Amino acid sequence: MIRKFETRDTESIVDVWLKASKLAHPFLSDSFLAHETDNIRNLYLPNAETWVVEINEAVVGFIALLGNEVGGLFVHPDFQGQKLGKALMDKATSLHDSVELEVFKHNPIGRGFYARYGFEEMHEDFNEDTQQLVIRLKYSA
Repeated sequence: MIRKFETRDTESIVDVWLKASKLAHPFLSDSFLAHETDNIRNLYLPNAETWVVEINEAVVGFIALLGNEVGGLFVHPDFQGQKLGKALMDKATSLHDSVELEVFKHNPIGRGFYARYGFEEMHEDFNEDTQQLVIRLKYSA
């Protein structure tokens, strides 16, 4: 079931984000992950429109939107491959005619998902905070 984020979901979202990030982004430092954990709680969630997907009343994935920008799409590693990410992205694309996001160039899991969904590459940038290349993607319905 997909539903709107509630404050009580915060720690579950942080857990999903951290486990999925460690799988998809092994190149990110522990200090960066710790800093971003605080940002998720105190900056991103309070300012984003976030949707969660639940299985047996447990949050196992989420998508956070800032307008038509996907700030984050993460599914717990134990639940990947079950079309939950697609369901969350379907929610985002039902709300916006076009959706944009950035994905790390060295994230084959995310890049494969977005390519299968139909996102197109716009351009590549260097992210100063992570010291990694990111690819800007766009999906138009």
